[in-house]
Amino acid sequence: MTKLYLKNELTFSLVWIALYVVLQSVADGISEDLGTMKLITAPLCMAMTAVIAGWIVKNGLTEKYGLQKPQTSGKQMLFYLPLVVIASSSLWFGCAMSMSATEAALRVVSMLCVGFIEEIIFRGFLFKAISNTNLKRAVVISSVTFGLGHIVNLLNGAPLFETLMQIVYAVALGFLFTFIFLKSGSLIPCIVTHSAINSLSTFAVISTDAQLVVITIALTVISVAYSAWILRQKRT
Repeated sequence: MTKLYLKNELTFSLVWIALYVVLQSVADGISEDLGTMKLITAPLCMAMTAVIAGWIVKNGLTEKYGLQKPQTSGKQMLFYLPLVVIASSSLWFGCAMSMSATEAALRVVSMLCVGFIEEIIFRGFLFKAISNTNLKRAVVISSVTFGLGHIVNLLNGAPLFETLMQIVYAVALGFLFTFIFLKSGSLIPCIVTHSAINSLSTFAVISTDAQLVVITIALTVISVAYSAWILRQKRT
């Protein structure tokens, strides 16, 4: 792992993205065949989280990959209040328990880990690898790749329209999270928000197409507005 990182950071990041996408999809498929959602996926995500976090800490890369407290004041970042609104989006149209307690627990654990893993591999590994040569390209590629990566949900049975809406707001969130990382030097606010969105979706009411459009527009507008604010702030 370390040898590949030292040899080529971009290849290292792409390998991790590929591993994550493939293993996640396979684990979801096996879990479904076994009749218990996330039965295999949850342990897999926990293991990947432990491996990635352990490797980062062991190699002294916590600052590089944003596993530190924000280096900007809360006031400059509007005390991250827009992220609270974004994090609650899964519950805007109500909440319900549509699965057993065991399945809900497995899904929550899985989704919490997914928030960490995806932020590290897209905003950390991929963004940092590309930014070594071109910062603007790194922002665009890491954000758009993160959004388009949700196409894999189609393979797991997600509806086409829902997936398209998710891609749209995921790209917007991708840019926002990247700007937060750039300005604050920390991925922690992004990880917390991402994990909250994912885990709270466990208790979301199934949305209509109209509601999905509302959520997509709202998240995109908030992301763009908050990004504009963040980019105006000087890092202290």
